[in-house]
Amino acid sequence: MQKPILDHARVVARLTGTLPDGGYEEDTPIYAVDLPDLLRPENAPQPHREEVDLGGKLAFTLEDVATREECAHLIAVTEALGFRDAAPGINTPPGMRRNKTVHWIAPKMVMAELYRRVAPLLPQEIDGRKLSPLLSHRINTYRYDKGDEFNLHIDGDWPGFGLSQDGSSMVQWAGTHSMLTMLLYLNGAEDGLQGGSTTLYDQGELRATVTPKTGRSLFFRHGSNRDTVLHAGDRLTGDVPKYVARINVMYDF
Repeated sequence: MQKPILDHARVVARLTGTLPDGGYEEDTPIYAVDLPDLLRPENAPQPHREEVDLGGKLAFTLEDVATREECAHLIAVTEALGFRDAAPGINTPPGMRRNKTVHWIAPKMVMAELYRRVAPLLPQEIDGRKLSPLLSHRINTYRYDKGDEFNLHIDGDWPGFGLSQDGSSMVQWAGTHSMLTMLLYLNGAEDGLQGGSTTLYDQGELRATVTPKTGRSLFFRHGSNRDTVLHAGDRLTGDVPKYVARINVMYDF
């Protein structure tokens, strides 16, 4: 019999977490999960890229990044870890983020397989910085229940994170920093999802709407720069929860 998911998980960091309506929660956990077969190379789909027109700003989707079975496994992992209101190490103004979240460090094998699938379709260089050979291993997973939304914002840029050599703690990487957000949709309209689209703006005007679809990934520039993409997660109007994972795409100094 397969061991329960929590038998493969442990807390590797505790950070102050911000709450949706303001305030803080101390010691909000970040987990590590030792399940190297969450993504299976032998079942890998063949992603393809579709551009998103944002008036010249970089944004695109990759279709078929993960299979439905793989996405279901990722949902099961995060549900077992437990979603909570507090987002560890994330600072958002009161009322901006209205969802639940769990942050975790994925196994090297899982992130290496994900990188293998998407890397050929990513910009190999941005602003003179070359694509890193690693995605950050820290995954910020969000669950939207009926009425939840993420109001208009830009995503911050981040260092990469992984595990210490002995696997006991989360560590920050040197020499690399994120430049792209990757939003991996773990379910979609085909699962009964209602609402919850990601809307993208340019110069304050709505330019594109991306509908959640299982295995679809949306990529766009983030950080404090002229090319960063203003966006929002539309309100979920139905009873089926929406699951989406934010992963940071890294570029070397």
